[in-house]
Amino acid sequence: MGSINQKIVTFLMFEGQAEAAMNFYISLFDDSEVVSISRYGANEAGAEGSIIHAAFKLQGQTFMCIDSSVKHGFTFTPAISLYVNCDTEAEIDRVFAALSEGGSVLMPLGAYPFSKKFGWVADKYGVTWQLTITDN
Repeated sequence: MGSINQKIVTFLMFEGQAEAAMNFYISLFDDSEVVSISRYGANEAGAEGSIIHAAFKLQGQTFMCIDSSVKHGFTFTPAISLYVNCDTEAEIDRVFAALSEGGSVLMPLGAYPFSKKFGWVADKYGVTWQLTITDN
């Protein structure tokens, strides 16, 4: 698994879509990469080839994910979301469009009293993202 030198790491639990979600997320942000992947083998608890544990970086920040081998009665909720400070209009527009595809918009991209440009979206995997543009 390697050494993760970030004290608190967001851990995302999927049921069979961890690798697709991880690869999608790293495609959206600069300085992003898969750090490590461990997979279930034949005759193990999870589906062969699915992820026991993976670590990846988004914009240099470490996240972890798993494909749970157990069916749970819960999934992601908008009560917790990833909050992204975008540097440019082009970045917020691009990331919001990509995350919205196949997902659902909770707050459309636009001006709000707390941000000149903000949007909140649940992506196609159920993870919610709040995007804002950084005032420079």
